[in-house]
Amino acid sequence: MAIETVCEFLGWCTVINFGLMAFGIVKVMVARNWASKVHGKMFDIEDAWVRQAYFQFFANYKIAIIVFNLVPYIALRIMVVS
Repeated sequence: MAIETVCEFLGWCTVINFGLMAFGIVKVMVARNWASKVHGKMFDIEDAWVRQAYFQFFANYKIAIIVFNLVPYIALRIMVVS
């Protein structure tokens, strides 16, 4: 497989993952009270902890996107240019 193909694949993975993350953040912000009540009842935890878990999930997801998609994409772009 050519480096250009892998580079294009990682670029699209990055775009799609950031899009999914943005969509998820918008959904949580729009339905914040409803979602935290539902998840709080499902797992028998307080609403404040559920909101903290949302924040932690999106922070971890962003780090995973950067580490597994964006950084390899940038590294391959640097290799192709050199």
